Amino acid sequence: MQDGAQVLHLRNGGTSLVLDLSAAGMPAFVHWGADLGDLSDSELAGLVSASLVQRVSGGLDHPARLSILPSEAYGWQGSPGLVGSRAGRDFSPAFVTTAVETDAASVVVSGLDPAAGLELNAELSLDGSGTLLQRLRVRNAGEDDYELERLSATLPLPSSAREILDTSGRHLRERMPQRHPFVMGSHVRESRKGRPGADSTLFLTVGTPGFGFERGLVHGAHLAWSGNHRMLVERQVTGAAILQGGELLAPGEVRLKPGESYLSPPLIASWGDGLNAFTARLHAHVRARPSHPRSPRPVTLNTWEAVYFAHDLDGLRDLASVGARVGVERFVLDDGWFRGRRDDRAGLGDWFVDEAIWPHGLDPLIEHVHGLDMQFGLWVEPEMVNDDSDLARAHPEWVLQTGDRMPIEGRQQQVLDLSHAGAYAYVRERMLALLADHSIDYLKWDHNRDLIDAGSTITGRAAVHDNVEALYRLLDDLKAAHPGLEIESCASGGARVDLGILAHTDRIWTSDCIDPLERLPIQKYTGVVVPYELMGAHVGGTVSHSTGRTSTLPLRSATALFGHFGIESDLRTFSEPELDALAAWVGYHQRHRAMFHTGTAVHAELDDDTGDLRGVVAEDLSRAVFVFTQVRSSDTYPPAPLRFPGLDDDIVYRVGIPVEPASDPIAGQSALEWAQSGVELSGRVLRTVGVAAPVLFPQHCIVIEMAAID
Repeated sequence: MQDGAQVLHLRNGGTSLVLDLSAAGMPAFVHWGADLGDLSDSELAGLVSASLVQRVSGGLDHPARLSILPSEAYGWQGSPGLVGSRAGRDFSPAFVTTAVETDAASVVVSGLDPAAGLELNAELSLDGSGTLLQRLRVRNAGEDDYELERLSATLPLPSSAREILDTSGRHLRERMPQRHPFVMGSHVRESRKGRPGADSTLFLTVGTPGFGFERGLVHGAHLAWSGNHRMLVERQVTGAAILQGGELLAPGEVRLKPGESYLSPPLIASWGDGLNAFTARLHAHVRARPSHPRSPRPVTLNTWEAVYFAHDLDGLRDLASVGARVGVERFVLDDGWFRGRRDDRAGLGDWFVDEAIWPHGLDPLIEHVHGLDMQFGLWVEPEMVNDDSDLARAHPEWVLQTGDRMPIEGRQQQVLDLSHAGAYAYVRERMLALLADHSIDYLKWDHNRDLIDAGSTITGRAAVHDNVEALYRLLDDLKAAHPGLEIESCASGGARVDLGILAHTDRIWTSDCIDPLERLPIQKYTGVVVPYELMGAHVGGTVSHSTGRTSTLPLRSATALFGHFGIESDLRTFSEPELDALAAWVGYHQRHRAMFHTGTAVHAELDDDTGDLRGVVAEDLSRAVFVFTQVRSSDTYPPAPLRFPGLDDDIVYRVGIPVEPASDPIAGQSALEWAQSGVELSGRVLRTVGVAAPVLFPQHCIVIEMAAID
């Protein structure tokens, strides 16, 4: 943008954002999406002129335009960007642009409404992947308090966007996809659980009807926030279509005194031709963040489904030794190690090693684990407290509550108020003491219940916002005191999965359900936002603890293959052949994890929906690994051919099945020529024609490798 120009064109990573700075009030959106190329000032002016709609009968004399803060004062009659008042006054702000600061790929717009006593800063930036970030800050420049009800980032959607895809779910079945027609009105998704929740939408996308992973223009966004939130898409009769996201605030939760300000969580937006392209932008953004882990993700053995609360030093030593035998690199002691913790009804909050179970402390186990050249991790749930605990008896005022009543319990526990200085200091001291007294490399940080009646005993107001900010600060405090410490975010499995918590932690626990068939869609749609290396994916026992389903070791292992690989089973019960087979899968993951955790994740849209084909393609497109799973029996026999997305059309690849680890047997494998001898095909042929699908029993899978011919 030249000095004095009235149109701003930001370009980066194949994305263009065009803003009309001359619009009434704040700058108006003209375009967000595909790169428009190097446009001259006259072309940009023409683009703005071409985007202006005419006045229509029954409408306003000056048709409203979608600005970076849509406002009723300028004719906007849809969802506003800002809602708030001073005891009912100043309810309809009319900001005017006062300053625009920009560089090649970002802009900060300042606005002012002197009558309402409000200042606004809007920051929009395009990173190298073409991902768009938007944050808003409102400041109370008036003389009395301003009660903020909502501050939401807003983006335009193209007229081709006619179908919505978001996610819902429950405990053990998070992030299930659901589709809806994008019709007139608002499609609103809210979370009021103090954390995103198992039923929240991880992303909100809108695209051409029938859009999928491989094709169809799609735009969407994710809100990087770990508390209550509100996401919506809205279509108006005027033709305007928007996507909006922000924190969901309780009445009176954010009351800005004169001079105070509120910063909205980042709305992280992407677009693409198909969800694979949409996802690739988001993953590149996440991987470029300074907080993203850079070291190889250690293969993890977690003890929960192996021993539950039955902690025994000799048994756990044996489990760790067997873990080392199959290639485990991190051993995590789960719930049950602290005072009074024989079940889930007592002990939370009393973060001291239970002398009755561990008479010599945790060090004998830690030393054994480190002696096996493995990292040691420990489960904690610092935000929670059981009524049956010394902490709750001593400090009931530290529990989030409303009025003179305690909230309804969940999982026999309550939630500590980390915004209370006393509670924060106690939890911080206990966690720092654990880390100082023991050689702990990793914390599995759990959060096992939704928040309800989450009020402060100090202010009497809702305190979800303050608790999220306090949590972020606490996690940062621990990491600053112990450089190299890694933290996993777990919340009844996957109830707190968002890029806000992942800016302060090193992975999420995707779901408490590790049944491989249930995990296929859970991991598929979690992976739209979260890269594989941040997604805990474990191999469970033969019989799933959450569904009772029996599955083969290859299926359990292949389903976990691409993620932050781990094991959640009692390896002491495995036979020697089973341990050898598991070791082969661990070794295969370790040999390829650098690619799995830096490459491009892709999902195929199969003609036969009884199967699942997903893979990772190396950054330089020179190789790829895919897993094909026959989820259920097909109507055709054999199933439809497999076609592979994400490869380079002009590279010839050798395609085959690895000898080790051994996939599930292929029926009539000798008749499937390419599986026996390999075949050489271009990426174009593999994408458009593909290869004959193997005949597999339902709930069986194979691994397919591709390597460029030198």
